[in-house]
This record gives sequence, C-alpha cells and structure tokens, in this order.
Amino acid sequence: MTGRRQFGAIRKLPSGSWQARYRHPVTNRLVSAPVTFTTKADAGLWLATLEADLGRGQHVDRSAGEVALREYADRWLAERELRPRSRELYRGLLDRYLLPQLGDLTLGRLSPSMVRAWNADLRGQDRPGAVTVAKAYRLLHAICATAVEDELIPRNPCNVKGASVERSPERPVISVEQIAALAEAIEPRYRIMVLLAAWCGLRLGEVLALNVTDVDLETGVLLVDKTMLELKSGERFLGPPKSAAGRRVVAMPPHILPEVAEHVRRFCPDVPDGLLVTGDKGGPVRRLVLHKLWKQAASAIGVPQLHFHDLRHTGATLAAATGASTRELMLRLGHSSPTAALRYQHATMERDAVIAKALSDLALAAQFAAGRSELRVVDVSVPPADGDDGGTAAVQSGTLWHGEEFEGGSADEETPEKWPSTRDDEESGRRGSNSHHQLGRLRFCH
Repeated sequence: MTGRRQFGAIRKLPSGSWQARYRHPVTNRLVSAPVTFTTKADAGLWLATLEADLGRGQHVDRSAGEVALREYADRWLAERELRPRSRELYRGLLDRYLLPQLGDLTLGRLSPSMVRAWNADLRGQDRPGAVTVAKAYRLLHAICATAVEDELIPRNPCNVKGASVERSPERPVISVEQIAALAEAIEPRYRIMVLLAAWCGLRLGEVLALNVTDVDLETGVLLVDKTMLELKSGERFLGPPKSAAGRRVVAMPPHILPEVAEHVRRFCPDVPDGLLVTGDKGGPVRRLVLHKLWKQAASAIGVPQLHFHDLRHTGATLAAATGASTRELMLRLGHSSPTAALRYQHATMERDAVIAKALSDLALAAQFAAGRSELRVVDVSVPPADGDDGGTAAVQSGTLWHGEEFEGGSADEETPEKWPSTRDDEESGRRGSNSHHQLGRLRFCH
C-alpha cells in the first residue's frame, strides 16, 4: 500500500513499519528518511515538518547525517588547532568514553535519549570521575555543534541539563609551616620548585620552563612567558602560556630571594642561559621522576594526597589573605577572568570570619578566667526591669558559648580546646553566631 503526497511519498514495508521519502530540492530525486516509523501518521508528520523547514529555508539534508560519529570525530579533531596537551586529552576521551559506545552510530541517528543514556551510564560507573564525564560530554557537544554548523544534522542532540558542569572537589590549602617542611623534605635540587609554586603561584609547566635569565635577583622579579608540556608518550613541548594573561612578571617575596640565589649558584653555575630547574644529568626534569619524588616528600610531611598544583592554590589563597584585589590576583596568577580570583577571595573571607570568632573566644575566655561567675549576651535595646542593674538582664539573644551557659567553676575546668568549634556548629546545624541585625545591639555583662 502506497500513499502519495505532493511533496513526498509514504509506503508500508514488509516488516510492517512505514517509510517516508521526499523529493530532494536540488537533485529532484526521492530520498528516504533516515529512520522508519511505527505508524503512517508518524511518517506523514515527519514529511510535513521537513516541508515546513524547506519553506522557512531551514532545511538540513538528512542523508548528509549518515556519516558515522567515529569518522566525523576523527576529522573534527584533525581539523582543530589545539595545544598538544588538549589534543592528547581529546583523543583519550574519544577512545575511552565516546567511540566505544557511540562511534558506530551515524550523526543522524544520534538522539537526545541515546546521549542521555550514555551520560547516565558513565556517571554510574566508579571510573571515570565526575570531572572526566563532564569533559567527555562537553567534547561530544562540541563535535555535534560543528555538525549542526556543517548542516549535517538539524539540531544538537546533547541537551542534558548540567552534564557539562565540572564539580571539582575543593583542593587542600597547606600552612606556611607545611610549605617550609615540604621544601625541606624534597630533594634539594627541586626545593626551588616548591618555593616558586607556593610563594609566586606558578604552574608546574611554568616552573619547568623558567630559564636562569628569566630570574632577576636585583629587582626580585621573574618573567613567565612560556610553559613546558610533557605528553604521556614522553614527548615534550615548549610553548607560550595557556592564554595571553599567562605571560606576566611576578614579584618574588623577599624571603625566598636568598633561596633562589643559592639555587642558581649551586645548580646552574655553568649554564647562565639554561633551564633554572634541571634533572641530575642537566636536562629537563621528567614528570615521572618528579612525581615519584613529590609523593615521597608529601607523604613525609603527612599530606600524601597533596598535588603539586595545590601549591599554586595555596599561594593564591595566601595572596588573597594579604588583601590583594581581584585584579591584582588575576595579574599575579595569570588569569584571564576574575572567576578564579574571586574564589580565592571568598575562601579568605570565610577564613577571616573564623579568625574573628576565635579572637572573640580569646577575649571572652580572659573575662571568664578573671573570676566572673556568669557571662551572658543580652539585648541592650531592651530596658532593664525595675530593680535590675543590668547585670542580670534576661537573655534576649541567647547565651554565650554556642547556646550553653557556664555558671561558677574556673577556667581550668573548661579549656578552649573543649569548646564546640565553628565546624561542629555547621555539622550540627546550630547557629554559632548572631544574625547581622543583632550585632549592633549586643553587650556582654556579668
């Protein structure tokens, strides 16, 4: 049975499904739809939609989408101008996570439901992690977006909400004392790497690419204008930073200048224009060697989970703690946007609130140790009751010590180490501070 339409034709196949065919606007030949349909009505709706697209000038040749994702992705990658590390990353994502499941599908048959199922399957596995899954999804989205531009498919099938968002866990920030301990624990030749990453906020590739001539000990600055990349194959590349903002001049904190001078004297005496950091044989440092030494040093100081890049994160947080503005942090770290700088400032503000709370605890502990039998937080906007001298006013805003009232006793019976911490309050859901509108109306009394 065959149904005829002015624009195309519909026929029932021996399998029982329905096939729609349309007349190509250029070749005038009948072209079959890339899929078959369960009912004749579905086939007719498909033809009607295609005819409407042609009328609006939005027609996409469905037959063009018959190229396999595997073939198109390989061509997409070959045509891109990418940094070596990015090309290696994309190749790995394709070979491990995209092509094994989706590679044999044609672009025209890649549907939103297939993409959603693929994404859910990856997220349900122990490996890869959520960050890698997000990267893989973004890569598929980019490839399909190019296919839309090439008019191979009418729309991008990647429309899973939130799938492209990376939710990286917060990296640790180590203390100043731990920075010094780490520098002592690592092999002396690589001590300078710890100091420059932590105190100057340099990336690993930027440290490895520094020449002796990039360091000016007289003015106390160093020039960052290149980075060294090493692929998993062992191949190395020396090139410009990730962005134009990455090319910068960084002031070294004065306390590390003697360390830098000593490193140059000890390890770079015969190569005044050579690399600042080299291996035992004078060549570039291999990442595999550095990784082994780093793990040993990090474990030695009790932070085996620490990554080298965490030193840059620590340095950025310390710089923000000094009061550096967003723009100053961007310039120092080589960021193109203020997003990362604002994150470091936010972390510093949270830490400052903790410091303020600890200062208040010290002051109140001193008052308690001085022999006052009772400490309360009262609302001074409420007049004292008749006959009340204010010292025993009813508590309007809660009592001290996170809601607990201490009466009598001495300071030795309740030491600061035993008091509930701010973190305990957060975990238990109790309020550890007064709301902003109460702060101007409180006083301490005894």
